[in-house]
Amino acid sequence: MEAGIVGLPNVGKSTLFNALTAAGALAANYPFATIEPNVGVVPIPDPRLAQVNSKIETEKVIPASLRLVDIAGIVKGASEGEGLGNKFLSHIREVDAIVQVVRCFESAPGGEDITHVDGTVDPVRDIETIATELVLADLQTVENALPKAVRAAKGKDPDDVARLGVLQKLEPVLSEGRPARSLELDDPAEQKALRLMTLITSKRVLYIANVDDSDPNGEGPLASAVREYASKEGMEMVPICARIESELAELDDADKREMLADMGMDEPALDKLARGAYHLLGLQSYYTAGPKEIRAWTIRQGTKAPQAAGVIHTDFEKGFIRAECYAVDDLLELGSEKAIKDAGRLRVEGKDYTMQDGDVCHFLFNR
Repeated sequence: MEAGIVGLPNVGKSTLFNALTAAGALAANYPFATIEPNVGVVPIPDPRLAQVNSKIETEKVIPASLRLVDIAGIVKGASEGEGLGNKFLSHIREVDAIVQVVRCFESAPGGEDITHVDGTVDPVRDIETIATELVLADLQTVENALPKAVRAAKGKDPDDVARLGVLQKLEPVLSEGRPARSLELDDPAEQKALRLMTLITSKRVLYIANVDDSDPNGEGPLASAVREYASKEGMEMVPICARIESELAELDDADKREMLADMGMDEPALDKLARGAYHLLGLQSYYTAGPKEIRAWTIRQGTKAPQAAGVIHTDFEKGFIRAECYAVDDLLELGSEKAIKDAGRLRVEGKDYTMQDGDVCHFLFNR
């Protein structure tokens, strides 16, 4: 799973990235400081891995991971070449979801002035500024693609016809300032064509309200405005104080727990971000467990057993025979896989089985 972190300059985007990935010194307070994106891979916190490991001995435990791409700050006019112009577009198009960091603090700790590019702090305005730039970028992409699509569709190839149909439907939607994801398509061929276009505004957005350390749970008016906006859009919002997270990143586990308690927080930002991203993208985890490794695998909700096996290796999907599954709760209750089997709780599932969140699986396949 990959998420691109975007935001206006000086909203704390790179500070948050560095904290989440323990990437070292914080980025300087300069607009357009990040020309090429920084990339970090962070483990997704998952208490069920430790629960499985408490009953099954193994050499290593491997969590699922989130790949974070810190993309250059976007400003008003970026789609027309302002700031870094369209240099960020190729990086955004490749991610699964967009994480937009929104400034919800007036000044930095100690009263340090961090200049907002628009002079005042208004998180909803900032969200709409970036939304407009991304829509305009997609509109430019669609307008450039239309002439070629018209020519290609003359050959009557179904894929080319579907692509043209989607482009023609997208142009007025984007021209009205609405994102590509707002376009409703019933035709499976057109739905596929839209996915293959990898338009920026077809991606879902997780809004990160970068709050002041006096409001770590995002209960103030600025963060509340972001929460309300995200709710109306059907998206997710997570309040995070990037400054607190940068301090937490330097502490050991004991000191980290103490600081979280002192701040009235129940978990660090990465937990919130991972949970928000999973929910936003409709993801879930299943596990494999054995003496060599216990590992979490990320799949979309509704994934069938053969496709879930294919996440491990394509040969598992091609030669899929069956899956032997049980729940983590069964393991905690009964204590071992043998006890689960003896109690009749080991399920044998075929090709039509829809994977459940928290399944522990062994896949049998033909080589």
